[in-house]
Amino acid sequence: MNLSQRDKKHNWHPYTQHKTAQDFPAIVKGKDALLWDENGKEYIDAIASWWVNPYGHSNKFIADAIYEQLTTLEHVLFGGFTHNKAVELSEKLMDILPSNQNKIFYSDNGSTAVEVAIKVALQYNYNKGIKKTKIIAFENAFHGDTFGAMAASGISFFTEAFNGSLLEVVRIPVPTIGNEEKCFEILKNLVTTNDFAAFIFEPLILGAAGMVMYQPEILDKLIAICQQNNVFTIADEVMTGFGKTGKTFASDYLVEKPDMMCLSKALTGGTIPMAITTFTQEIFDGFYDDDTNKALFHGHTFTANPTGCAAALASLKLLQTDEMQNNIQRINKHHLAFENKIKNHPKVKTTRVLGVIFALEIKTETNESYYGNLRNKLYKFFIENGVILRPVGNIIYVLPPYIIKDDQLQKVYQTIENALEIV
Repeated sequence: MNLSQRDKKHNWHPYTQHKTAQDFPAIVKGKDALLWDENGKEYIDAIASWWVNPYGHSNKFIADAIYEQLTTLEHVLFGGFTHNKAVELSEKLMDILPSNQNKIFYSDNGSTAVEVAIKVALQYNYNKGIKKTKIIAFENAFHGDTFGAMAASGISFFTEAFNGSLLEVVRIPVPTIGNEEKCFEILKNLVTTNDFAAFIFEPLILGAAGMVMYQPEILDKLIAICQQNNVFTIADEVMTGFGKTGKTFASDYLVEKPDMMCLSKALTGGTIPMAITTFTQEIFDGFYDDDTNKALFHGHTFTANPTGCAAALASLKLLQTDEMQNNIQRINKHHLAFENKIKNHPKVKTTRVLGVIFALEIKTETNESYYGNLRNKLYKFFIENGVILRPVGNIIYVLPPYIIKDDQLQKVYQTIENALEIV
């Protein structure tokens, strides 16, 4: 049996109905923007392996940093101890985070980064003797799969099996063009009830909803409404962080700054699972007390893993190089050129670009389900043609590694054009 066949015997894959799934390509090697399967077939990784790998596969600079750390100190518990890489990483992040951020809590992945933020928002009020037990989130948002993050997510089939078991979340419309005033009014009415501990959002772009975009000026107003009514704001930058939107963080487009930020995915350049939740000093002070019970009793075995911190430090160095910043601008220009070329195609409904993110919506007569027939047909076509793209319903998006070559990017665009001819 080959690897793909052996895989089916024991492995349970995410977001997969195994009864109808075909054999998965077994990837055995990666370099830069390319992956190769066990049969030697080459694929362009046009989504940076779920948005985590901006600096390319098998990046030697990050690998060397990991190796050096592994042969110095691979891990030490962070409960009751610290280490140089965690200190260095926190200091480095303070140089690039919005100026109101001052404290960092380490965890394992995007879902847990969100989980920490939600728990902190709730417990902060509990510590103050204030009863605020609800959260506000956008419709169709996605914040993760752990219970708090899942509750804040609005894609129903991900969460419907758990209805009745989740934190109470009230959803407001995404403030896309024409929807802004409705969103403002609903939020204003909610925050004045004093029931809500926090408003969580994906800043400027909802990834899993199909790269739905809205303007920073609108988000500034939403944050200001919350701040005026003592509702914490949580920017889920798990997808958008570290250059995806053209700035280091999507929050860098804002005048108003969030109270908390959730970071993961590209944090370690796609090498080691790690996440971070950041906070203002005011929030930290809500747990700083002679009463031990007011501490944040949350932790993970691999919190602030030194090897992960070393990988993150190396990744940040790469991000801040002129070469990488130029790559981000280069990809953006290519995306805009492709958008201009394709937006009037008879099968294209809408297009949108932000930073290294390109999205295209295909015209359909009916609403396409997230994992419906059109999506599956497109996905199969892309894989057969050596391009890794994962459509969301009728929306095709590209979010490539920053080091992707121009000819590889053009192949991705051409494959999308070819795909439009089969739908």
